[in-house]
Amino acid sequence: MTASPQIHTDVHAVRFGVVVFPGSNCDADSYDAVSTFTGAEARYLWHKDEELDGLDCVILPGGFSYGDYLRCGAIARFSPIMTAVRRFAEDGGLVIGICNGFQILLEAGLLPGAMHRNEGLKFVCQLVNLRVENAATPFTHRYREGQVIQVPIAHMEGNYFIDEAGLSELEANQQIVVRYANESGEITGEANPNGSQGNIAGICNRKGNVFGLMPHPERVCDPLVGGVGGRGVFESVINTVSGL
Repeated sequence: MTASPQIHTDVHAVRFGVVVFPGSNCDADSYDAVSTFTGAEARYLWHKDEELDGLDCVILPGGFSYGDYLRCGAIARFSPIMTAVRRFAEDGGLVIGICNGFQILLEAGLLPGAMHRNEGLKFVCQLVNLRVENAATPFTHRYREGQVIQVPIAHMEGNYFIDEAGLSELEANQQIVVRYANESGEITGEANPNGSQGNIAGICNRKGNVFGLMPHPERVCDPLVGGVGGRGVFESVINTVSGL
């Protein structure tokens, strides 16, 4: 997708909040990615904050919140800010969980399913191809359905699992947003970097306003640092909030 620096002309900036947990290490990446878009601004949110006033979208970034003790995201779900995030989501606010942020959303029950350790029990850090399964969400409508984008991953517990009934529900409600694929968009075992069920890389809630994904779109928002495949996520949010 071609970068589009001027994407709306609203009178006020679209406001993103980036949550910082003890152990977050991708908060600055998310903040910097948002800052590349005209008409958008970001501010940091501390894990002890209890209010999300004036925000249009909240980002739970990657990293190792609370050192990933117990399980990834298991402690972060009890942070004071997560009560505010839950309330924000229930009121229709847009929420993105990236990598550890996705794990936190699962632990908090804001998205269905759970994460296992990667198949092979090794940390994976590489570029992957994602096929856009649902291009009608607030986070993906700047892509085309079936479009293949390249985005990096970096995780140890990205092996997504859900029971058969839950998987059927995800399929029926079009909640599977992106899957791991090959360059041609084929869903194959070889394209699956972690053993994730059904090659699932990212899902949304039934209402469509909460999106979790293991890959890192914030790391591919500038051609100088490896590509622009992730820009469409942020462009979609900005245009959604701006009514475009």
